[in-house]
Amino acid sequence: MIYRPGSKQFRLLALISVLIYLPFATAVDAAETGQQVSINSVRIRQSPERTRLVFDLGGFVEHSVFLLDNPLRLVIDIRNARLVASLGELKLSDTPVTDLRSAVRNRQDLRVVLDLTARIKPRSFVLKPILQYGDRLVIDLYAPDRLVTTVRQADRISRQMKDVIIAIDAGHGGDDPGAVGKGRIFEKDIVLAIARHLEMLLEKEPGYKTLMIRSNDYYVGLRKRTRIARRSKADLFISIHADAFMTAEARGASVYAISQKGATSEQAQYLAERENRADLIGGVDSVSLDDKDDLLAGVLLDMSMTNSLNAALEVGGEVLKSIRTVTKLHKKEVEQAAFAVLKSPDVPSILIETGYVSNPKDAAALKTKAHQKKLARAIYQGVTRYMEKNSPPGSFLAWKNHGQPNVVKYTIVRGDTLSAIAQKYRVSADRLRKINQLRNDVIRIGQVLQIPTS
Repeated sequence: MIYRPGSKQFRLLALISVLIYLPFATAVDAAETGQQVSINSVRIRQSPERTRLVFDLGGFVEHSVFLLDNPLRLVIDIRNARLVASLGELKLSDTPVTDLRSAVRNRQDLRVVLDLTARIKPRSFVLKPILQYGDRLVIDLYAPDRLVTTVRQADRISRQMKDVIIAIDAGHGGDDPGAVGKGRIFEKDIVLAIARHLEMLLEKEPGYKTLMIRSNDYYVGLRKRTRIARRSKADLFISIHADAFMTAEARGASVYAISQKGATSEQAQYLAERENRADLIGGVDSVSLDDKDDLLAGVLLDMSMTNSLNAALEVGGEVLKSIRTVTKLHKKEVEQAAFAVLKSPDVPSILIETGYVSNPKDAAALKTKAHQKKLARAIYQGVTRYMEKNSPPGSFLAWKNHGQPNVVKYTIVRGDTLSAIAQKYRVSADRLRKINQLRNDVIRIGQVLQIPTS
């Protein structure tokens, strides 16, 4: 249909065209004119291995960082940005930063300068909007010697009659609150409290040593959690959670082990996907050149999961037996799902959902100290009951529970066979299998065997 210029129909069509085009024109004009992105808030948080500075942005920014000496400073240049937030309210105690200041550059760029007390290794990256968070610029300040200290302590523990090392992982943390229940009950706070109670119980028990993956309110990447446990030679990895589900009806505690073939139920699959995307929130390893190695390591971990899966299912069953005495169970058997945090080939790993903050009854109990302590004690009872029957060779528990003989360590090299090693050390192959919990005579290069000497 053709409308004549000047007619009411023509003028109406013209007005509609302008209204449709206007939003696109505004967006293009803003981009072309280099409209400044606002920095709405700035946060700083300390963890054992790094200090994280987060700029909450009104949009995407380009940036650069560099270090200056005499005095030590870190300079952050942010293009087309303006500071709305106040830097003076940041709490800098226990961080390597003594002061922050900002200035405008080139009339439209922003420069932020951090005064430092010690040399650091900076890493920076931007994060896209996800869930409750918008665009963010993240600056991580690393002190390389901090993690080394933890690893050296774990090495000393592992000598001769070692303690059993239990890695306790409180889920989420920092910018990732996890599930949020009614009344702003944060999963990250509940599980940290339970983890601390469990830590105290195990530390009082002779023969146990705990490793807290997260000891305060900061975020640790999912793959990094497993790496910390493996580097510290943990004998068991326990990840504690209190999740939410799509409906308020879901209730009760569950225990999960890793699944190589996918989840055992639709709900298990949903929870696995929910936890795995936490790395997108935390922005872990976004600029690390080691990412390709991490991916390769991930493939290798998936391929070698079978050896620790059976142990995880067994210890998970013991924990379920204890937990059912203090809270309702959502599942009576150990579930299996593809949680990234459980993918460790040589450390039996379980994930415990202590309840659902999306359920009013579960949430009301989970936020109380009394229930948190009951859950921690139930987990403690299940773990110690399992360890009494499956004490690691060479540990104090093995000697205490089974009269374990003195042992030496032998690392498998190319060409070794179990029978040849048994003959060399004048011990039966059957005894070697029993002491190292081997199901058959298959051994692999790099594997460490415990050889009894008496």
